[in-house]
Amino acid sequence: MIYKRLVILIITLLLFSCSKDPNEFLPHISGYWEIDEVTLSDGTKKEYNFNDTIDYIEITDSVSGFRRKLKPNLFGTFETSQSEENFSIKIEDDSLNIYYTTPYASWKETVLNANENQLLIRNNTNKDVYLYKRYESLDLDLETE
Repeated sequence: MIYKRLVILIITLLLFSCSKDPNEFLPHISGYWEIDEVTLSDGTKKEYNFNDTIDYIEITDSVSGFRRKLKPNLFGTFETSQSEENFSIKIEDDSLNIYYTTPYASWKETVLNANENQLLIRNNTNKDVYLYKRYESLDLDLETE
């Protein structure tokens, strides 16, 4: 029994000591993203099988950028309202934080993970965790043989 607890303790320590460098997330954040699932603060998960809007995120320099909501259409282009949420980026306490400011609200999100295909973000106000996947346009080219 003690051996089992010791192994679990060692594995846990190894997992927490191998935390990722938040600077490694930065090159992966810019691009077109769609929500795959949201884990609410109470643990409830909501999966998104279809999104009528996607997020376009662009880091314009090393400390700022913007996010814009886009609506894909059948022609492979996007419709947008041109309104965007500006943000600043800060690395604090080994975390990559994004601070949003709009005329209506201000909030903070923490990037938990980012790679070429996925983006995992926690909204620090409501503690919901958003899993994004890279947006891929629909291929509606229906070829018949």
